[in-house]
Amino acid sequence: MAGGSFGPAGVAKERAQQYKGRLTSYVIIACTVAAVGGSIFGYDVGISGGVTSMDTFLEKFFPTVFVKKSQAHESNYCKYDNQGLAAFTSSLYLAGLVASLMASPVTRKFGRRTSIICGGLSFLTGATLNAAAMNMAMLLLGRIMLGVGIGFANQAVPLYLSEIAPTHLRGGLNMMFQVATTFGIFIANMINFGTQKLNWGWRLSLGLAAVPALLMTVGGILLPETPNSLIEQGKKEKGREILEKLRGTKNVDAEFEDMIEASELSNLIKNPFRNILEKRNRPELVMAICMPMFQILTGINSILFYAPVLFQSMGFGGNASLYSSALTGAVLASSTFISIATVDKLGRRALLISGGIQMITCQVIVAIILGAKFGNQQELSKGFSILVVVMICLFVLAFGWSWGPLGWTVPSEIFPLEIRSAGQSITVAVNLLFTFIIAQAFLALLCAFKFGIFLFFAGWITIMTIFVYFFLPETKGVPIEEMIFIWKKHWFWKKLVPTKGESEISNSVELDENVTEP
Repeated sequence: MAGGSFGPAGVAKERAQQYKGRLTSYVIIACTVAAVGGSIFGYDVGISGGVTSMDTFLEKFFPTVFVKKSQAHESNYCKYDNQGLAAFTSSLYLAGLVASLMASPVTRKFGRRTSIICGGLSFLTGATLNAAAMNMAMLLLGRIMLGVGIGFANQAVPLYLSEIAPTHLRGGLNMMFQVATTFGIFIANMINFGTQKLNWGWRLSLGLAAVPALLMTVGGILLPETPNSLIEQGKKEKGREILEKLRGTKNVDAEFEDMIEASELSNLIKNPFRNILEKRNRPELVMAICMPMFQILTGINSILFYAPVLFQSMGFGGNASLYSSALTGAVLASSTFISIATVDKLGRRALLISGGIQMITCQVIVAIILGAKFGNQQELSKGFSILVVVMICLFVLAFGWSWGPLGWTVPSEIFPLEIRSAGQSITVAVNLLFTFIIAQAFLALLCAFKFGIFLFFAGWITIMTIFVYFFLPETKGVPIEEMIFIWKKHWFWKKLVPTKGESEISNSVELDENVTEP
């Protein structure tokens, strides 16, 4: 079916008020199992910083850093500045970037579950290689396989959660991904704390990544496919059956109709990556680029990757630095629950803006303390050290209930079905690109900017908070298949989104040359 009744997002009219259903145990179980995919990302983020501060690891793979670390005359800010060490951390994210683009056609053609399973198997392989690494080549190959796993998981899991959740609870359930991510970080920090004294502790830390990878693989096998994906593959009856189970009612006609209409338009689109560049999809494309970019430019990953390194640079002892990084991981994990409890009540914009203001304040205070009280060959006093840790924890707290979960939630819920997998791939690719850039550059930036590194990130947080205020409309309570209507009502984006009279398919979407009107 192809006709002028479709809006540019694949639905003809707003039916949100007609949606029926409740939160079922089926949804809770499916979302919980799927969200485990986030734990592999979080585990790696948390484990990398601890491992790269372990003497036994540095001595085996990065002997120059090991020697440099022990030199008392070396600048506090520069003792870890080594591009090879940075490459160990960042190589994973470059691989993930490429993998996320490869995952898009897999997710669209074969379903969300297939990508989740592929991601789990790849991450399992990478964890095994890293644990058994005997040389740099083996270590980096393992990192690349971990990256492929993260690319597939981050592409598929947020989509899965957004599509399976009831509209009025989508924000909170989608954040299960971030909850798993933050708990992965916390668990990794605690494991590093326990293995730091062992000669082979780094092998155990890296190898235990196999546990969440195995859970994700098994979970992917047991999960139901999303109704949206089943309908898009032509399995309408199965899609309705799953939808009825998810909503706990047979009365799902309105939601099912939205999915059918979105699917019919989606199947006409043979080149989603080319279609996403059209003017009518400009609002979604801008958000797919800006949201993950800003999420990384908060500086959070730098703190999480290099927390032990950062705290040691500030003069904390080895045990104290790992303890402090474990504390930040615990704060991050717990703060996500604040967002889950409030996101579908207060909305996305309120959390993003208030979180941005708190993060700016914390970054500026840390920069002032380090600028005034900390220099080369100096250590912070106990009082100022505690204040720095408190400020970093407050920064992490704000990130955990704002940009952390919402940096994934907002992009995953705004795309029409026909470009949803492509849009999510762009989101993940941008996230991993900037993760790679910051991971690779952070140690050099820390050496060059010193305390100014915190002002650098504070400047970016200021920009992104202003961006949200002016350009991000509220998506709270809007059905995923009816997002087009929020762009039509926005003061800026309505200039780019065609009105109903302009939304004939022949004019609004680029059809494949082999597709003809019936």
